[in-house]
Amino acid sequence: MSKTTNKFSPEVRERAVWLVLDHEHEHASRWAAITSIAAKIGCTAQTLNEWVKKAEVDAGKRAGVPTEMAERMKALKRAKARKAGPDGTKAKVEIAIPMFGYKNHVGIDAAHRLIRAFTGT
Repeated sequence: MSKTTNKFSPEVRERAVWLVLDHEHEHASRWAAITSIAAKIGCTAQTLNEWVKKAEVDAGKRAGVPTEMAERMKALKRAKARKAGPDGTKAKVEIAIPMFGYKNHVGIDAAHRLIRAFTGT
């Protein structure tokens, strides 16, 4: 969960980005268009510049991780963290490997990347 609050609604952000991209040609540079529009909507120019860059990434016009993919990766990380034990350690996985007529039990500790062998029958 984000520690900051969103002062501007998604609609305002979308409209501001559209204004920058639509009126960019009327200014000497993109930054000039951003500072002009940011002053009108009441945000900082740097914030509006970040919104524009993020919109370009999501549209595929700029290299980067799209918002949808970033959200999916966060969800997978949260799911992986939930599977960990209560103290934050990963669960051990035990497998039985038949070898030379005996079953060798091997414990794989994913947290420390150790393989522990337990021989038995």
